[in-house]
Amino acid sequence: MEAVALRRLLPPGGELLLEIGAGAGRNTPRYKDFERIFLLDYSFTQLQQAQQHLGTDARYTYIAADAYRLPFVPDLFDTVTMIRTLHHMANPKSALQQVRQVMHSGGTFILEYANKRNLKAIIRYALHRQSWSPYTPESVEFAELNFDFHPKSILAWLNANNLAIQRQLTVSHFRINLLKRLLPLRLLVEMDSLAQLTGDWWQLTPSVFLKAVAIGETPGGESSGFFRCPECGNYPLQENSEIVKCLSCSRSWVIRDGIFDFRQPV
Repeated sequence: MEAVALRRLLPPGGELLLEIGAGAGRNTPRYKDFERIFLLDYSFTQLQQAQQHLGTDARYTYIAADAYRLPFVPDLFDTVTMIRTLHHMANPKSALQQVRQVMHSGGTFILEYANKRNLKAIIRYALHRQSWSPYTPESVEFAELNFDFHPKSILAWLNANNLAIQRQLTVSHFRINLLKRLLPLRLLVEMDSLAQLTGDWWQLTPSVFLKAVAIGETPGGESSGFFRCPECGNYPLQENSEIVKCLSCSRSWVIRDGIFDFRQPV
């Protein structure tokens, strides 16, 4: 169902795409119409797995970094994706602010988030089988660093960061083990594919995909390089085959096995 949603929301192609929370590159092959893809994840080992799967083609750039401190110059990407990643973030508004800073005006942002106001949670709350309300705007941490968000909160955070929703798709309508056992996978996919189209009317599924566009101007930009210092914000950075260095604060980051490691300066 992710593949169906992405086909519907992705632009027809583009120059630079940033995949935040790329992990082992599960979704990366679906971005085949983009000239260059930057895979970002905090896990170095996940990126190593992605590199083993996708290869060291110059089309792919692997970056280990903190999503709260993106190491990119402003106004760089025409498309950004964040799939099954936001629900691990305690400060989602700050993460979305970082996304907007590295996007072109008019660029596309595709976000998937875990929906607090889903039908199962509504029924459980009505039957007094859960303590938290699916209707209130605050996030709920149902397990350590696993958050569900209210659709209205997502909308408010996007609007606050000049990201305007264009389309929404609801996903995982039939995430029920009994249905998975009784019905063929192809039929479930077809059923869910049709149900996705109601996403602009209501959001009652545990997973919601949306397409937003960056509005307004993006401050900064006009740099010949890709990276900026995640510590002091200076750019561009000095780069060789082993090290990326900030000439402003003199911090450096290592490039290991073809992966840029911006998590901690060396």
